[in-house]
Amino acid sequence: MPKNMPKIEWVGTPNHRAGRNGRKPLAIVDHITAGSYPGCLSWMQNPASQASTHYLVLRDGRILQLVKDEDTAWHAGAVNKPSWSLYDGSNPNAYTLGIEHEGTDGELTGAQYQSTLWLHKQLMARYPVITVDDQRIIGHYRIDSVNRPNCPGPKFPWAQLFKDLKGENDMLDNLVIYADGDTGAALILSQKLGCPMVHKGSADKYQAAKKHWVGVQGTNDAGNIYYAGANRAETARKALE
Repeated sequence: MPKNMPKIEWVGTPNHRAGRNGRKPLAIVDHITAGSYPGCLSWMQNPASQASTHYLVLRDGRILQLVKDEDTAWHAGAVNKPSWSLYDGSNPNAYTLGIEHEGTDGELTGAQYQSTLWLHKQLMARYPVITVDDQRIIGHYRIDSVNRPNCPGPKFPWAQLFKDLKGENDMLDNLVIYADGDTGAALILSQKLGCPMVHKGSADKYQAAKKHWVGVQGTNDAGNIYYAGANRAETARKALE
């Protein structure tokens, strides 16, 4: 994770429905605004538009949140000749997260790409069912191939995004959270990153498998990486950075 992580700014919109009818997000749908900020935001905050998204990533790298994850945004409800295997015949807004990107053809700025990459990672960590898979991370065109064939656009960096997300996963595959003192912080990290957690004195099998491990509230005396904070939240946050 970068040390200077992006911040998510809450802006809100009335264009949403509370809750998800008992459903949970199982995929991310990427979009392009086909317009510039602040007009694109104003449109999604205008009740007459009947449109919204969970997140809007601007060209300067700012991330705006319009709808809470646990609520239903109106970003991909119209279905027309879909090519998405997880579409089950019901409104896809109920089980997807929408990310809009400011732009026209899908080409992102460097700052915008880094922010959306970070955001994808955050959402994947929050919802483990969302994996690096072309059925779990899709473009709007996969749901409406007739009216949205260019959303998020021909220049959207799919290959780079999947490569970078997969690279992060490859690194995490060899990471173990080692509880050396503060089990609470280790548990937070384990759940956040989806890595196994082991207690002090029971890490031999992981070391034998040449796994890398992060210890919390310990001392670096075995060539592994340790992070320590004043409390479990600070320790976990420092290790995530």
